[in-house]
Amino acid sequence: MKSYLSLIKFSHSIFALPFAIIGALLGHRDGYDLSLILFIKIILCMVLARGAAMAFNRLADERYDRLNPRTAGREIPSGVISKQNALWFVIFCCVAFVMTTFFINRICFYLSPVALITILGYSFTKRWTALCHLILGSGLALAPIGSYLAVTGKFSLIPVLFSGVVFYWVSGFDIIYALQDEDFDKSQRLHSIPAWLGKERALKVSRILHLICALILLFVSWQLYIKVDLRWSFMIWVAAAIFITMLVYQHTIVSAKDLSKVNLAFFTTNGLASVIYGALLGLALLI
Repeated sequence: MKSYLSLIKFSHSIFALPFAIIGALLGHRDGYDLSLILFIKIILCMVLARGAAMAFNRLADERYDRLNPRTAGREIPSGVISKQNALWFVIFCCVAFVMTTFFINRICFYLSPVALITILGYSFTKRWTALCHLILGSGLALAPIGSYLAVTGKFSLIPVLFSGVVFYWVSGFDIIYALQDEDFDKSQRLHSIPAWLGKERALKVSRILHLICALILLFVSWQLYIKVDLRWSFMIWVAAAIFITMLVYQHTIVSAKDLSKVNLAFFTTNGLASVIYGALLGLALLI
């Protein structure tokens, strides 16, 4: 179990999961029932979809992971988990995900193949486009709108805006993470923003994406403030301020000449940003 949790980087679920919970709570605030059973189904969908995506990514990249010193110790290249077992794990997660959406509502079930195509297809995008980071962002951006659909069965502006926040946020920090593999990607003819533009310009692209993320977050915060009757409405702005501060902070600790704090920026900073934002806004939506 420990090996499979490591294979799918289960701890990285904290990136999108709080936004999925926000989407569900928004649906509840709009007058729809959010039972404990439905909430568990939503969390289960998140875990299964992400498990399928990460394990499939490890399978697709096994040859490159074996050659890259940074990733050679991962479970599949090191032989801890066989390729066949990893494939069965992917199949199980995909089937279980689709079955779970069937027991949520019709629109989630019909859209489940779209979600799987997006999150699984990302694994091949580095072969042909430097915009692979945006594809990853698209996959995680499904979290808030997907959970809102699970509760309400329809689309709405505010959850879509939150999906925009996740899209630009994830795309930006994935570029920072990819800085570590610039030389390797070039040597293997793999595509990424750092391999295409170099570290300096890649960081500028990441900053632009995070600036757009911050602007959308401020706009959706305003929309929440004027459209949703919250007793603790000030929490909207506190949560947004902390999240944006974390965005700025990660760009102060990573530079083209010093990548020693990439993991701090990628996991710790963004993980804290997501958890704190989700907790504060979730509390405001519940009270």
